[in-house]
Amino acid sequence: MKNKFRLTLKQNRFLTKKNLVSMVYSTSKFERVTATLPQTKTIIDGMSVAGVSIDDIQVIVNLKKGLEFVLSHSEPFSLEICQQINRIVAAEDALVPGQIRTGSEQIGGVQYVPPISDVNNVKTDIQTIMNNDYAATEKALKIMYDIMRQQIFWDGNKRTAILYANYILINAGAGIVNINENQLEVFNTLLAKYYETGNSQEIMRWTYDNCLYGIEFK
Repeated sequence: MKNKFRLTLKQNRFLTKKNLVSMVYSTSKFERVTATLPQTKTIIDGMSVAGVSIDDIQVIVNLKKGLEFVLSHSEPFSLEICQQINRIVAAEDALVPGQIRTGSEQIGGVQYVPPISDVNNVKTDIQTIMNNDYAATEKALKIMYDIMRQQIFWDGNKRTAILYANYILINAGAGIVNINENQLEVFNTLLAKYYETGNSQEIMRWTYDNCLYGIEFK
């Protein structure tokens, strides 16, 4: 799985900033946030909107802060980066934001039950992927889906996963990943299948073909 885009860090950060509102809007749909795209932009701009719940506004604000963190850091990706991102995006809804889950959890709609996470195992899994010869895009998608399935945090796993996949992509100049609301039905179907089987090949290929964006220079 090769990188689809070859950008400089400056170009990739420019791309992300230009798409920040749509990325926040799309990712907020994982939490069934009802705000429209214009409302999302208004909230990101720091202005009040009518008809959007306080909880939904907080999801949007925290996703904005999470992406700002991603854009302002370039140290090598690690479990610590994952934890910092989760601490931001799940600040109000996780039992302990940024802490690895130490209790059992059931995923709605599937029979698969994620095991209780072990910090050392999660850290080793991340390091193994990052030290591999995979292209940055493959590393980003592998880690994104692996940690989604493990549900390593108390809450906000999908939101966190999207942001740390983008952390890897942006710092490698490999574009951005964004799953928009029109793709959610297919995404959820493939994700449920992946949860049950543990085989990420199909959902990674679909994401690669449909959810990666960059700048193509002539």
